[in-house]
Amino acid sequence: MTRRRRVRSGIALGGALALALLGCSPGIDRGSENDLPDFTLPDLDGQPVTLSDFRGKTVLLDFWATWCPPCIEQVPRLNEFWRNHRDGDQVVVIGVAVDVEGAEVVGPWVAEHQVEYTIVIGDEAVARSFGTIGFPTLAVIAPDGQVDSLHVGLIEISELEEIVASVRTHRSI
Repeated sequence: MTRRRRVRSGIALGGALALALLGCSPGIDRGSENDLPDFTLPDLDGQPVTLSDFRGKTVLLDFWATWCPPCIEQVPRLNEFWRNHRDGDQVVVIGVAVDVEGAEVVGPWVAEHQVEYTIVIGDEAVARSFGTIGFPTLAVIAPDGQVDSLHVGLIEISELEEIVASVRTHRSI
């Protein structure tokens, strides 16, 4: 094997390993309360939704896009999770759509995929302010207003249940 080929192989292997480790990560701790980017974004009816209004609750922010195939698979999981928690008033699920076309494209997609939780219209800049590096990314906001963790890719309901139970136990206001 030539030196150039070994270098390319090493770079490819290193990149694959980094992606594998990221995909297996339990989440990225964002640290202190000052790290929480607040936002006010319109929902599909044009009504403002402000993140800081949910202080005292665990908030799951699902950053997604209509052009993202794994985002479609995430919807039934988040719908089921939301159905299990919506009456308890302790957990909120908000989908943040990053499509540049806005509600005109997002609204029909949400109806077609029967999304049951709140959807707001954001953009990639909002997603990046939370540290996202791909879609879907789930940001878990603790009741004390801190970003608890980020989860890139699909997440199972059982994982969501464990994360929310842990956040409520260890980080409250």
